[in-house]
Amino acid sequence: MGRLSGKAAVVTGGAKGLGLEFTRALTAEGAEVLAVDIADGTEVAATGAAFLQADIAEDGAADRIVAAALDRFGRIDILVNNAALYATLPMERYDQIEPDLWDEVMRVNIGGTWRMIRAVGPVMERQGAGKIVNITSGTVKKGMPGMAHYTASKGAIAALTRTLSREMGEAGVCVNALAPGLTLSSSILANPGHVEATRTRVLASRAIKRDGQPGDLIGALIFLCSDESDFVTGQTLAVDGGSVNT
Repeated sequence: MGRLSGKAAVVTGGAKGLGLEFTRALTAEGAEVLAVDIADGTEVAATGAAFLQADIAEDGAADRIVAAALDRFGRIDILVNNAALYATLPMERYDQIEPDLWDEVMRVNIGGTWRMIRAVGPVMERQGAGKIVNITSGTVKKGMPGMAHYTASKGAIAALTRTLSREMGEAGVCVNALAPGLTLSSSILANPGHVEATRTRVLASRAIKRDGQPGDLIGALIFLCSDESDFVTGQTLAVDGGSVNT
């Protein structure tokens, strides 16, 4: 039996890049998974997970996702908030970012995360248990030139995680964040400009001098989703080879 056997999970942004790896990992550990993504779900079928195409930042989408998960599984034990705009964003100074793009990043990255928690949280509180894992970023601690919109949105997610851990803790819901460093997922590799602009600086900052791979995140993810972390909440776990060392 896997560490997540008998659990039901929702993974947003779960059809591509890191999200697909998360979907695959949770399924391999025995969870029933609904992967949600604005992109097509062609690759999800091979993982054994179910798929729902949706934009988490749209009005009503989160409620529709929760209803679909409850209809399929009868409960929701795990929510992984992974959906975000990053790899496709142009790297621009703060004064060159268009206001509409800034608003779009906030709408998806923090707005979508909040909407999903707002919809899933009451289900978990009624159950008396649940694990919410919000994907933030090591850039929150270090800053990232050219990505003020992304960094600000991920900082908001870290703050939201701490606040909700206190609001939801008495109901048995653990709310934590996972902060990857630069990780060579398929989505990042499809946009090599980001890698070229940041890889040398990131590697120099790491205690472990190598590129991060999607598999490096899986152990931490499963821990935060499993019963092994029942006394862990409000925390942000950096998985970045020691680039953020606090």
